[in-house]
Amino acid sequence: MGALKETVENDNNNNEEKAALLPQEIGTDYTFKRKIVWFNAIGFLFLHFLALYGVYRLVHCHFLTAFWAVAIMFVSGEGITLGAHRMYSHKAFRGSFIVRLVVIVLHTIAGQNCLYIWVRDHRQHHKYSDTDADPHNSNRGFFFSHIGWLMSRKHPEVISRGKNIDMSDLENDPLVMIQKEHYKFLYIIFALGIPIAVPIYGWNETFVNSLFVSYFTRYILQLHATWLINSATHLYGTKPYDKFMNPVENYLISVIALGEGWHNYHHAFPSDYRAAEYGVRYSITTFIIDLLAFLGLVYDLKETKADAVKIRALKKGDGSHPVFGHLEGKVKQSDSSDALRSEESREGENKGINGISARHITANG
Repeated sequence: MGALKETVENDNNNNEEKAALLPQEIGTDYTFKRKIVWFNAIGFLFLHFLALYGVYRLVHCHFLTAFWAVAIMFVSGEGITLGAHRMYSHKAFRGSFIVRLVVIVLHTIAGQNCLYIWVRDHRQHHKYSDTDADPHNSNRGFFFSHIGWLMSRKHPEVISRGKNIDMSDLENDPLVMIQKEHYKFLYIIFALGIPIAVPIYGWNETFVNSLFVSYFTRYILQLHATWLINSATHLYGTKPYDKFMNPVENYLISVIALGEGWHNYHHAFPSDYRAAEYGVRYSITTFIIDLLAFLGLVYDLKETKADAVKIRALKKGDGSHPVFGHLEGKVKQSDSSDALRSEESREGENKGINGISARHITANG
């Protein structure tokens, strides 16, 4: 398996960075009072009760129904992590038509709004991370960043800044726009209809068991797995790459969220397709991307250069890096000053590509 590497320029993002209001200038206004959207709040409460009843139905359903629900959570989770997050939100790699089609279907099954809105919110989250312009600002606490943001009116900064998020690449993708235009219809088919129908017609499961296990319980569990990335990985863990930001490294969440828990690294180097430091972090999603790359189905994989990772860990890390942590503050200035200046000049974390190289892997190498 061969690899062709080239430097990716990010002039457009750098220009936008200079013109835009910086996150620290927005900050968090703790006196701001949010208005509860009672329809959403009551709706989520009702869904959780239905999901709990689905847990009870687990002891009455066919074992294949439980297995089916877990399988749906896994594959549709990849529609979020591999597709909406790494491929579309951060453009960390490019996918063939078949990969993009499958991603759209899997993302629809996950039921976390249409991909267009998901990507817009996530790009805004990175651009204005943990400020009032961040849809799920973790400075407002665990509950808000986990689910509360979906139960209340958006902060005015979220609304105004969201209008400036560049979505032109998605607007030029017909698959994304078809899903956006027909999302409700597609949701009924892929998120509700098929998951419920397969157990009923496949192994004579009852409608009640299939409805509550394959839909309600599966859906709520998957939502929480995704929400934990917004909440727990911005609050509980270590910061080996940048101690000056909220995102952290959290092994448990990485297991739950298919490799998305290495959040300090991800926010430091957002365009890295691995979303974690290679060889150190667990990520089943990265394994799948590598497999697809080997098969020639995805290409132009972007990954952060090793020296950029080392420099960032030494310069800004909290000392918890498994390799470089013990070296923090002990590196001679003469050995690192040039590299640090180079790193500083191209820093555009949360928006651009920091020390990224592109990789095009083909099946025949």
